[in-house]
Amino acid sequence: MLAVVNNGHVVDGNFSDKSSLLNGLHVVISSPNDQLQYGIDESYKLRVPSPENPAYAHLQANTVYGALHGLQTLSQLCHFNYKSRVIEVHMSPWTITDQPRFSYRGLLIDTSRHYLPLPVIKNVIDSMTYAKLNVLHWHIVDTQSFPLEIPSYPKLWNGAYSASERYTIADAAEIVSYAQERGINVMAELDVPGHALSWGVGYPALWPSSNCQQPLDVSNEFTFQVIDGILSDFSKIFKFKFVHLGGDEVNTSCWTDTSHISKWLKKHHMNESQAYQYFVLRAQNIALSHGYEIVNWEETFNNFGNKLSRKTVVHNWLGGGVAEQVVASGLRCIVSNQDKWYLDHLDTTWQEFYMNEPLTNIKNSKQQKLVIGGEVCMWGEHIDGSDIEQTIWPRAAAAAERLWTPYDKLAKDASEVTGRLAYFRCLLNQRGVAAAPLSGPGRVAPFEPGSCYMQ
Repeated sequence: MLAVVNNGHVVDGNFSDKSSLLNGLHVVISSPNDQLQYGIDESYKLRVPSPENPAYAHLQANTVYGALHGLQTLSQLCHFNYKSRVIEVHMSPWTITDQPRFSYRGLLIDTSRHYLPLPVIKNVIDSMTYAKLNVLHWHIVDTQSFPLEIPSYPKLWNGAYSASERYTIADAAEIVSYAQERGINVMAELDVPGHALSWGVGYPALWPSSNCQQPLDVSNEFTFQVIDGILSDFSKIFKFKFVHLGGDEVNTSCWTDTSHISKWLKKHHMNESQAYQYFVLRAQNIALSHGYEIVNWEETFNNFGNKLSRKTVVHNWLGGGVAEQVVASGLRCIVSNQDKWYLDHLDTTWQEFYMNEPLTNIKNSKQQKLVIGGEVCMWGEHIDGSDIEQTIWPRAAAAAERLWTPYDKLAKDASEVTGRLAYFRCLLNQRGVAAAPLSGPGRVAPFEPGSCYMQ
């Protein structure tokens, strides 16, 4: 579906009778380096000859990851002719020169609110490649559970829901490898200091007290030793440039209500908001020491943006207007405003996903470059392995097109996208992805008997 452009026109499923029968495909990749890095060249050029001259199609890319995108585009141009029993390329000839608009095109999954088995995560990764998304943001742990093995502090995963709802280090490495082979980076999130009650199941000293269990104890050096150990273990597996350190929704009342922390605050001449800043900045420095650049949720910027490391990417989620403030300050930004790009908001339609523009009100070209991309978020409170696919798709594809396609090629009215998105949704179904119908907001059932393309 995404970014299949031919003289400014995108595939919409209304095909002509002209179809090519190809002798084969020539693929030329300029660089022998297959190391997946942030900002890697994902461009490609694809030429498919006219039906009058059946020959070889040609795919040229600077990297293997650009070639993967080109192969994905070609696969979506191919159709099986049930009369002749051959695969054809409709609407040929094609000349496609293509590259992404944003270098970061993400999808968040949440394995703390509900455990997701490895095959489910792999299926999500496969489906991401069809829409040319390239970052899996893995929100691994949270208040509810800590399912990941941390060799430096092995009791942390005592906070898992059960002994069978866990990920070993080998599991995590397998997910990273599986994603990388498909051109997808995995960004791990360690949300601190809030959202961390589950940490104290194995190490109660991380809690302010047994009765007041989060945020993590800012006064205890052990807290930062554990964060250092986790990020040290992360650095051996999660090789993406960025690590996400959360920082959102921090209720500091446990700090002021706990005697030993209250005394520590007074000794260090801090109020609770200053302690919040101290915690976030210290966690940032630990991440930097392990070679990471940092992503933090926007509350950190809203509260003390000028104190953040200049290697911080601010992750917008609360609403509009934040991205323009972030880039005006010189920091980078990822857009995920919850009113448009949160997949667990089932009342948000695909049309709203499509029309959400990351560069709204950002006119300065240098500041526009500081918006590195966007991300759709599949929070897991009411989603597990049974319904995650139909909650993600097809709405995530509407956002993915905006993140890939040049702004001047995007539809100005979402209604222009309906046929193309319906086609892509049916293609997902054919490939084994449980994408929901378009005819409603998230995760709806088919309205009545009929063609997939009319649902």
